Amino acid sequence: MSKPINGFSKLSKRAKREWLAEAFFDADEQILAKLKSFDHDEASVQKLFDGFSENTVCNFYLPFGVAPNMVVNGDTYCVPMVTEESSVVAAASAAAKFWSTRGGIKAAVSSTQKIGQVHFMWAGDVASVRENWGEIKAKLIADSDNLTESMRKRGGGITEVELLDLTHIEPNYLQLRVFFETCDAMGANFINTVLEQMGRCLTTLAISHPAFASEKHLTVVMAILSNYTPNCVVRAWVDCPIADLTGIPDLKPEQFAEKFETAVRIACLDPYRAVTHNKGIFNGIDAVVIATGNDFRAVEACGHAYAARDGQYRSLSKCRVEDGHFYLELEVALALGAVGGLTALHPMAKFSLDLLGKPTAKTLMMIAAATGLAQNFSAVRSLVSTGIQKGHMKMHLHNILQTFFVTDDEYEEAFRYFENHVVSFSAVREYLETVREEA
Repeated sequence: MSKPINGFSKLSKRAKREWLAEAFFDADEQILAKLKSFDHDEASVQKLFDGFSENTVCNFYLPFGVAPNMVVNGDTYCVPMVTEESSVVAAASAAAKFWSTRGGIKAAVSSTQKIGQVHFMWAGDVASVRENWGEIKAKLIADSDNLTESMRKRGGGITEVELLDLTHIEPNYLQLRVFFETCDAMGANFINTVLEQMGRCLTTLAISHPAFASEKHLTVVMAILSNYTPNCVVRAWVDCPIADLTGIPDLKPEQFAEKFETAVRIACLDPYRAVTHNKGIFNGIDAVVIATGNDFRAVEACGHAYAARDGQYRSLSKCRVEDGHFYLELEVALALGAVGGLTALHPMAKFSLDLLGKPTAKTLMMIAAATGLAQNFSAVRSLVSTGIQKGHMKMHLHNILQTFFVTDDEYEEAFRYFENHVVSFSAVREYLETVREEA
């Protein structure tokens, strides 16, 4: 343990590294060299990375992979995916190829509406404000016209403002719920700026407008967007004749379809299974979100809230088998941006969007949802056929071998050996000990 340090954020990057090495690693020069080795070769790019966060001491690398053959609405994409989990990109790629010869993945965006909130406390007569709400709402919107002008020119802006009386759950608690269209931007900073302006305007109106009765004090608690966007929803789906579900190990198409439908239904009924089921979906979605410079924490929080919108946490995907056809559908609340923020600043995020053909926000939502659906199909297919570990652990074998510092020859021999043996950390260790003793 080290002693507390004051002013760490004001230190230079080099000084931060030196403090870490001295405080936690006995001033080991190798630690300094390791941290420095992860800097980008180009100083201008490294300066950009350093500015993304605070107290930066080095970069942290994640693999950037691609899933080719992802057919979405008839267009073929090579989807960028950033993830450290073994088998995710392979699974998405396998499902993409599977469905590319069966009509591809279809997708549609029903809405891109986002929500912001101004939370305030006021002990006055809400009925009086409601009677004058049309006028008050117009003033709130007009007061932010200077902030929304550019967005309005692009077809976006404020679409509605509602007054919510929540005094039944908290005394004197009311809320402005503001709905936005932000076009191809995620729009978080835009929304928050507008909301804060509305909060100031509301405070002024509480003093000057007779509907509020000026002797009643109004306090704005906070003004902030909501990452729950139940009106910003995308669907992705696949369907084909059951007879086309070929190539599944040890299962005929009819057996596979029945087991698959049952597995998804279980995820709709059992929250314990649903969490893992949806985690698999986000393995795909998150990888695209990160690759394109979007906020995966917001996407995850929103998606999981959407999965519990009826009061119980459920699967985000649904499956049905009827009239000789197999249907798998994913519906998720998913707010993404294709311009602004890291999408323009991070060089690999820009590369990802270029790779996808500079998509609109709606198109990016559909690609991400399609990748989540592909991931879901691969995961459930493995679960109901060979089991999830066979493919996953074969992919994980690479990571296990690296911990034992294997040679190139040992690496290749180990992969040949474990083609027909169960992969586990202990099994790999025992195998290597035997091979090295014999050598």
